[in-house]
Amino acid sequence: MPLRVVDDVQYNEHVSILNGSYANIGISIVSNFAPLFIIQALHANSQEVALLNSLPALFTIVATWLGVFWLSRTASKKWFCIRATTVARMFYGLIAIAPFFIHGPLLPLFIVLCIAFMNIPQSLSGLSWTSLIGDLIPEDRRAVFFGKRNQVITLVGMLATVVPGLILQHYAPTFIPPYQWFFILALAFSGLEIYYLILHREPQKEHSPNRASLFLRPKRRIGYLKHRPYRRFLLGSALFNLGWQMAWPLFNIYQIQFAAATAAWISAFTVAAQLSQIATFHLWGRWSARKGNTLILAFACLGMAFTPIATILSKNLVYLTGVNLVSGVFVAGVQLLLFNHLLEVAPQAERTSYIAHYNMVIAFIGFIAPEIGVWFLHLLSMQSAMVISATLRLASVILFFIAAKKTSDKQMGTITFEK
Repeated sequence: MPLRVVDDVQYNEHVSILNGSYANIGISIVSNFAPLFIIQALHANSQEVALLNSLPALFTIVATWLGVFWLSRTASKKWFCIRATTVARMFYGLIAIAPFFIHGPLLPLFIVLCIAFMNIPQSLSGLSWTSLIGDLIPEDRRAVFFGKRNQVITLVGMLATVVPGLILQHYAPTFIPPYQWFFILALAFSGLEIYYLILHREPQKEHSPNRASLFLRPKRRIGYLKHRPYRRFLLGSALFNLGWQMAWPLFNIYQIQFAAATAAWISAFTVAAQLSQIATFHLWGRWSARKGNTLILAFACLGMAFTPIATILSKNLVYLTGVNLVSGVFVAGVQLLLFNHLLEVAPQAERTSYIAHYNMVIAFIGFIAPEIGVWFLHLLSMQSAMVISATLRLASVILFFIAAKKTSDKQMGTITFEK
């Protein structure tokens, strides 16, 4: 690899870590305390909590549909990402000032809608960033780099969760201004996020719009499933995400309403999970480099399959902190390996289109899964809904183990043939 290319790769890795760190400050504040803000301060009902998880996924579908069309026609993925990220972060400010203009029962619904609409530019940003970073970081450096990057940004995110949580503990749960202060702070750090995004060095490549625009054709969207490695990954990931995301509103409801967790305890849950993630990100990267993404991803999903069951065994807040500490180990593996595996199975020539197709499928699941979770909660009980979530996760583990075995068999056949 030419020296200039190596220098660019190392430089991009450095600014990417800084970009991700500042981004994660704002994301951590909004994602961790928006549910608490909506549930405790604004008294949202369970349906609004479900919409908080499902509506963003619906808007992701729309954004991805449009995004792959726009992204295929832009000469620079970096500047597309910069514009989309800037628009997305402006919603932090809108959420902060909303209580000055909207009052009563409409306010929680308005905040939920803001977060949903924010997902349109956020999805465009994520789509373009994933495609861009796949171009900037060579495949042989990804496992180590993303392991290191995830460690750093998770540590930063943990601090961005602990400090607001401790400060909010000194105020009544229904007192709105402290939440507004932190949403404004999230907006301020987003300025640094965008600054370091601008500093990335994007190589000039020949731009071909026609290939990516084929994504808009219905036959082509079905055609992605003909690529066997991608199809296996998509089926396993889709089933896992159904079991994973249907439990998101259930965890919020269980921890806040059933276990009476305060802002400090919500911070403790998050910190516990993030500490174990920081400690194990590099281990998952090392294991995947030795044994392959698919097999290690299956073990990560297996660990996460037991989280819903473990959660409902007790309402003790110390115990729930321990559950989050243990589950964080496997969350680290899932986060790292799902992303790496997607880049691995997506053909390089059509990476943007495959990423968009994957995002649309997962976004559709993200739209229906929280509603399914709340529906099971009302139809059956919290315990039954959590068991169903765990069962779906276990089913995905089986698919990933099957995919790993087929990949291993194919590699052994290739080695035998070459010998």
